[in-house]
Amino acid sequence: MSPLRFCFLFFFFLFRVCPLEGESKDFAAVIPGIEVLIRQDSAYLKGKRLGLITNQTGVDRNLQHDVDLLRNVRGAQLVSLFAPEHGIRGVAQAGEKVDSAVDPASGLIVYSLYGKNLQPTPEMLEGIDLLVYDIQDMGLRFYTYISTLAECMKAAATNKISFLVLDRPAPLNGLQVEGNILEEPFRSMVGPFPIPIRYGFTPGELALWIKDYLHLNLQLKVIQMKNWHRSLWYDETGLIWVPPSPNLPTLDSALVYAGTCFLEGTNVSEGRGTAKPFEILGAPWINGFHLADRLNALGLAGVRFRPVSFSPNFSKFRGEICQGVQIHVIDRNIYSPIQTGLKIVALLRQMYPKDFTWLEKHFDRLAGNGTTRLGIEQGETWDKISSDWPLSLRQFLAQREKYLLYP
Repeated sequence: MSPLRFCFLFFFFLFRVCPLEGESKDFAAVIPGIEVLIRQDSAYLKGKRLGLITNQTGVDRNLQHDVDLLRNVRGAQLVSLFAPEHGIRGVAQAGEKVDSAVDPASGLIVYSLYGKNLQPTPEMLEGIDLLVYDIQDMGLRFYTYISTLAECMKAAATNKISFLVLDRPAPLNGLQVEGNILEEPFRSMVGPFPIPIRYGFTPGELALWIKDYLHLNLQLKVIQMKNWHRSLWYDETGLIWVPPSPNLPTLDSALVYAGTCFLEGTNVSEGRGTAKPFEILGAPWINGFHLADRLNALGLAGVRFRPVSFSPNFSKFRGEICQGVQIHVIDRNIYSPIQTGLKIVALLRQMYPKDFTWLEKHFDRLAGNGTTRLGIEQGETWDKISSDWPLSLRQFLAQREKYLLYP
């Protein structure tokens, strides 16, 4: 190495890695809303009895949980917890109902919002002055946490309780928005609002949008993150990935989930019960080599497919040998998970018409319409199926601008 190059690298390292005087060593890391609240805005909690809506993702950068952090705030009292799908610790599988119980770690009552009740009842909210929401979402329409957020906001408005959102990143970045706008007849817990599948809001931004969309008379405050901007993927934030649900163990699985979630509306395994949920897919009647060849021949941007065999430990085809493919994203900035997922579904139906079946109602709920499935059945091209998406997306993007909190 030349002396000139050595000097350049030495000073680059010195000024890039070593903080300036008075500057924190974590200057480049994203600081989540919970830490901003504790460090700068804890006075907002003084004299209040708190109800906390959270799960295993409600942690600071050192993985201290919100429950412990909020219990130590002077002048405030944490009185109860509320848990979304998968429970307060993220153990329950998808769709598994959870009962209310006592949290063994804190001794606080945990009211389940994915069981008998989807919305906090007046009895659950009795004596609470402020509902605090802190859950790492995926930025995807069919992730049920956004339904829980909305139901809690409605309950807070009805019962005249203030609502505080501790903001977190949009894991798949906050720039890319894609997919169709959900149609009203297909509203459900996996599609509560007329927004795109990948909508590009943080939880705090979405809460602001929900308040206006539902015309809620609600005192809503968002504690913004520090150092986050819209182009960041989660692995660029400096934050540790805590699986937001049992079958999204990594950011890679979350990225492909945005498209392979559609397989939940079919009889093809989406990889649940394996080490690579949503990254692998298949069935006993699929030839993985043929499927990989056909998918690679489509020339989809930023992605390649590799034939695999697997045997799920639970869910579809438990204990059976399946063949299929693993999705390898090679350029996430040009990869479209939604287009990829729907083209996989279309090709599977084309290649295996005698074996492939729909779970029609669920697929349509995930798609947010009935025309996507019908278009696939009729062999329509991708351009035809998605022909009306750009106009509605442009309209959404124009409306979305006023709710964006970050550059």
